[in-house]
Amino acid sequence: SSSRLSKPCLLALDTATETVHLGLIANENKHVSTFHGGARATATALPGLHALLTENGLAWTHVQAIAFGQGPGAFTGLRTACALAQGLALGLNIPVLPLNTMMAVAESARLRSADLVLQMQNTKSQAPIKLWVLQDARMHQAYIWYEIVDNGKREWRVQEPVALWDLATLQDHIASGYVQYAAGSALAAYPEHTKGLSYADPLACPEGSALLALALTAWQNNACVDAANALPVYVRDKVAQTTQERQQANAY
Repeated sequence: SSSRLSKPCLLALDTATETVHLGLIANENKHVSTFHGGARATATALPGLHALLTENGLAWTHVQAIAFGQGPGAFTGLRTACALAQGLALGLNIPVLPLNTMMAVAESARLRSADLVLQMQNTKSQAPIKLWVLQDARMHQAYIWYEIVDNGKREWRVQEPVALWDLATLQDHIASGYVQYAAGSALAAYPEHTKGLSYADPLACPEGSALLALALTAWQNNACVDAANALPVYVRDKVAQTTQERQQANAY
């Protein structure tokens, strides 16, 4: 149908980490940008999206959907991305495409690593690769999630919901060989607890190119939702530690 045009104009954003990741796909051309996030995410994301459009001769009215990373991730960051996507979509009368931030990290690892892609392509006669996404959740914890690559399709599919592990649990799973392939910020945040992996990409992140790949697939699969129904995905209700908990964590 006309709503599923093969060459859509889509914007994508993720503010679940300390970096604002933005992307634009139009006429099959992809454009990305990054900005410092954290407390400044609300001040940099919207101008950044506007710049992507104007630099490529496009206006807001050309955009057909807004894709956003719905988490898990930083509490404030998730609210920022969701609110911004909702506001833009409502103003433009277009739908949103909720994207799993952890899946974007997995896609980033695939895009960044020829070795990983090669191993994925060689899984046709054996068990598919299980890539774990390990994102720093602060407070000496990590968001844990893994995907399995479908044989021959190079597509991610969710195997288990996102969990929250302490570092001892993560270290034990790696030491036992249960976790072998991993990507994400927890690898850089906790190097002493993530040794011994067969494959590790600490720089994989919800970058613009990965967001756009997922957004295009979601668009083609008609995964658009009404802006009013867009929600962040929280894994941890508790977003801060007590003074005693911080002291215990620092002594870990």
